[in-house]
Amino acid sequence: MSTLTITIIQPDLRWEDKAANLENLEKKIRGIREPTEVVVLPEMFNTGFSMRPQVLAENMDGPTLAWMKKIAAEKKVILTGSLIIEEEGNYFNRLIWMLPNGQYGQYDKRHRFAFAGEDEHYTAGNKRLIASVKGWKINLLVCYDLRFPVWSRQSDPHEYDLLIYVANWPGRRSHAWKTLLQARAIENQSFVVGVNRVGNDGNGISHSGDSLLIDPLGETLWCGPGEEAVYTHTLQKEKLEEIRGRFPFWRDADHFSINP
Repeated sequence: MSTLTITIIQPDLRWEDKAANLENLEKKIRGIREPTEVVVLPEMFNTGFSMRPQVLAENMDGPTLAWMKKIAAEKKVILTGSLIIEEEGNYFNRLIWMLPNGQYGQYDKRHRFAFAGEDEHYTAGNKRLIASVKGWKINLLVCYDLRFPVWSRQSDPHEYDLLIYVANWPGRRSHAWKTLLQARAIENQSFVVGVNRVGNDGNGISHSGDSLLIDPLGETLWCGPGEEAVYTHTLQKEKLEEIRGRFPFWRDADHFSINP
């Protein structure tokens, strides 16, 4: 059965300092010694969760995308995380799924965090991105999307096998972060990866890390510490298929469609 090796990068992001963040992340990625296939960075990995897109946004030909292309090609990995993108006068919290050959997919965060004013600065996305790697289907989402289970719910039994959330999730709500990630794994019978940051942002908000890797039964395979961390793990498709076969709860699910 197919395997998929994932590396989680949990960094301390420097507030709105792209050069420092990319330098730190590049050092960590180059330091990965074991073979890996997908490297996951947090939400807004080059700036932190900023509400100043008019100052920090790049276009799709900008330096951060060029950096992602370079790193993905040199390390021969898929590199993913979100950043601030400007397109036709609109700003997006956009996740990029960068392949080693320079091709990429993109997902614009659907649910904007109005509590912090994200809805006042960013345009919402209206479609999901489910990538395919080695026979694995991967649903890619961003931070606050985690609170809205309909957006991640499997609409057919095997729509995806792995759910990835990239985030800047505050430490004071870490209980919700951990609980909701486990719930998404259990209800969708899917592996779940949640990648968060550590440290304080420019608004004095503390982030406790707690990046998680969870199996389809909701069991935690790894939880990140409250400091910078790099963790690599190989997922087993056989385990996923065994769980879905032994507990075919998906047969009893409701049928629905989403109209964004």
